[in-house]
Amino acid sequence: MKNIDVLIFTAHPDDAEIGIGGTIAKLTSGGFSVGIIDLTEGELGTRGNAITRAAEAKAAAEILNITLRENLSFPDGNVRPSQEYVAKVVSKIRQYKPQIIIAPYFNDRHPDHIGAGKIVKEAMFFSGLPKFETFENGKLQEAYRPRKLFYFMMTYLFDPTFIIDVTDTIETKMKAIRAFKSQFHDPESDEPETFISHPEFLKNIEARARHFGFQIGKTYGEPFFCEEKIEFDFGWILNKPV
Repeated sequence: MKNIDVLIFTAHPDDAEIGIGGTIAKLTSGGFSVGIIDLTEGELGTRGNAITRAAEAKAAAEILNITLRENLSFPDGNVRPSQEYVAKVVSKIRQYKPQIIIAPYFNDRHPDHIGAGKIVKEAMFFSGLPKFETFENGKLQEAYRPRKLFYFMMTYLFDPTFIIDVTDTIETKMKAIRAFKSQFHDPESDEPETFISHPEFLKNIEARARHFGFQIGKTYGEPFFCEEKIEFDFGWILNKPV
């Protein structure tokens, strides 16, 4: 498979859709290749199970028109940095050679989201070291480091480094989220109610997108955080070379 432009790592199937489904749809509709790698199968989730989540993740991937979706099958509830987990993420970075990688913000309500962000940060660094050895199909992989690591918002807020206008793709985002039928509100379900299955949860997701869209003069937006400074190009805002 050819290199991927943007590779997103998440703790659970549905994290990417909830956090940045609009951005993903915007990228794929613009011709960019996007991949999602879920670290766990979400088997500890109160509603549904790993089998239903896998089917839902596949349906959401088709809605978002992404190039690939994989699952590393780390134990749900135990996503935290270790040499084994970091090496597996390094191997995926070297395999697909993305320009940008995206991970959950490193402070969140769910410990697995925190762990995923930390694992990806370590993996981005070690992926660029030739002496950190990983293998693909028995062949030693070449060192490779993406240009940037961006974090996306889950539950806890942060002050964004930048905000992406997702006004044109908000409906695709919400459709992709609703593909995870087992996880969200269903009046016919007899499974226990959870934080995200509450009837107001999806309304809150849309309200958050409106909040961040307002901050950039758009209807809907999705926030991102980067620990590094981002170069600003006046030509982009002026729509002509500078």
